[in-house]
Amino acid sequence: MIIDATHISWKRKNKVVLRDVTWQVRKGEHWSLVGLNGSGKTTMLKMINGYIWPTSGTLSVLDHPFGTVDLRLLRRKIGWVSSALAARLSSGDDPLSIVLSGKFASIGLYDKPTDDDRNKAAELMERLQCSSFVGRDYSTLSEGERQRVLIARALMASPELLILDEPCNGLDIFAREHLLSLIRQLASSPEAPTMIFVTHHVGEILPCFEHTLLLKNGGVYQAGLTRDLMTPEKMTQFYGGDVIVERHGTRLSLALRS
Repeated sequence: MIIDATHISWKRKNKVVLRDVTWQVRKGEHWSLVGLNGSGKTTMLKMINGYIWPTSGTLSVLDHPFGTVDLRLLRRKIGWVSSALAARLSSGDDPLSIVLSGKFASIGLYDKPTDDDRNKAAELMERLQCSSFVGRDYSTLSEGERQRVLIARALMASPELLILDEPCNGLDIFAREHLLSLIRQLASSPEAPTMIFVTHHVGEILPCFEHTLLLKNGGVYQAGLTRDLMTPEKMTQFYGGDVIVERHGTRLSLALRS
């Protein structure tokens, strides 16, 4: 079991931010996590990564119940790509150094990488189509290019769980589709970690994310197979507005009904 959350809640200053969440993710499953702003997505991710603890309920990640494991070591087995991480990186860093730092779960490269580390970083950058970025300042990269570097960094430690937290935010349609194509290829590889794709936009959910968790107002609205949840009726109830859900090939689109 990659994630085993049973009736977990989290309170802050007497406000319930996450309430009574039960969610299981098994090895090899790929999930999308969908919710509007304020639904509890960020709190859920912080909890999975061990930065906050449940106020109540039990949580186990990678078969390690919280309270029985050093969370610093646990985090090394989790790749987390997020805007918060991107904001902490130095604009002058070499993308290769950023990727290598993923081996040590550090912001900045302070440990001396081995030749094997450098070879692995080069392979990952080739796989994510960012080999040509070596020697450039991170600040000169486009948003889509930065995301590819961050995903390569997240894979350096061979994580068992990879969390992609709204990776398409700020990307134009071409950069978005390029990134989604690379994520599709990554998910289809035999050595792929279990993946969680966090998004506001139904149209970004790839077919490989066969399971979906819908969060609303801090609680689980529904969880199950993506194809069963992404219907006009269920999405209208979830969003609280009349919506149209259509399938275009293997992808979905969602729009408000005029």
